[in-house]
Amino acid sequence: MGFAIFLTFKHPNTGNWRIKHFLDRHSILMFLLVLLFTLLAIVASSSALAVNHSSMKGAEKLKRTIFSLAENARQTISKVTKAMRKMEYILLPYDKGMSMSLNKTSHQLGKGLRSIQTLVDNNSHTLNQAIQAPYIAHLVIVTVNLVVLVVALVLLLLHWYPGFVTIIILCWILTTLVWVLAGLDFFLHNFADDSCSALEEFERNDNNNTLSSILPCLDPKNSDALLAEIGSTIYNFIDKLNSKVVEFSRLLGMNEQNADFAFLRVCNPFSGGPKFSYEPERCLHSHITIEKLPDAIAGVTCYDDQDKEACKRSGRLLPHTYYNMASAYSQSIQEFLKLYPTLQSLAYCTFVKDGISEVVRYQCRPIKLAFRLLWASILSLAIFMVFLVVLLVARALQEKGRDFTIFTITLSP
Repeated sequence: MGFAIFLTFKHPNTGNWRIKHFLDRHSILMFLLVLLFTLLAIVASSSALAVNHSSMKGAEKLKRTIFSLAENARQTISKVTKAMRKMEYILLPYDKGMSMSLNKTSHQLGKGLRSIQTLVDNNSHTLNQAIQAPYIAHLVIVTVNLVVLVVALVLLLLHWYPGFVTIIILCWILTTLVWVLAGLDFFLHNFADDSCSALEEFERNDNNNTLSSILPCLDPKNSDALLAEIGSTIYNFIDKLNSKVVEFSRLLGMNEQNADFAFLRVCNPFSGGPKFSYEPERCLHSHITIEKLPDAIAGVTCYDDQDKEACKRSGRLLPHTYYNMASAYSQSIQEFLKLYPTLQSLAYCTFVKDGISEVVRYQCRPIKLAFRLLWASILSLAIFMVFLVVLLVARALQEKGRDFTIFTITLSP
């Protein structure tokens, strides 16, 4: 093609070429073919611009969905860690062993938080560039190509030969760039298909999946041990608490006057070892939740400002110190239990699986279609541009050295 352009513009005498005589006899046909392929290229360019915008929007939406999962995970771990640290400081004066256990667990969660934050920081900028760079490249090249095509139509009617030559050279350069875009879109189209296939595979089986290492979940190897450790800590405390109620009722000589306290039992929402699973439905109706413990023991507590003898006569035999300790335990553990189902969801990646399912169900098909249409539009444009450049070269050869009237398609008599 380059050799043909060179011969067309540099050869001093084209009048004796056989192809030149052929072109002169089919002037109208050549004009119509140039017009047809110019219009086809304009339509393909317009389609590519529209689909380029929709594919960028789809990619942005997918990115926001993935990073919203990471942000939710980060916020969840942060809330749980803060709750555990609060429990740690509240319980430190009463139970150093449990406080140290919570400290260890909060540090493990902190590692997961830093891992997810690193994941977001390392990939956010890269993903933004990966989305914006192809979009801008398509926008600039296709827009310039569209403008050149419109100018080519005008110059075709004006028969301004030097300008027509410049347009042919620009079209040749743009054709090369459009073919580069076609190759890029083919890669993006395959990448979108492979990504959605990986998401569908993760939805079916999240074990040994290529996405496991880049999704915002806690380390699955440590999740069970972490939840078991937390469950064990709370299970042992509530079990010990219920034992203390029986022990206190005997030591303090509580009888029918304190029957409610003597038979008081706090609901233990965790099963026994070794898994210590969270099963709140296993609680009996006669048991109270941990948050109601202060109210349940208020009636048998002898406060610091009350007379000790009066307390004994009225059956208020529980020291105020123990009431404060029970309130501290109750408040901190209840706050943590509210967050525990969310922590389970995070540890087992449940919320990520739900998010992935939403992506597979509602986003994968549109984004694959958008990239397929983008590739088809750019490929069509590249093919049309190849034919158009050939026709423009032939038209330039036909017009070289001839006299035309403006806005005519045949030679002037």
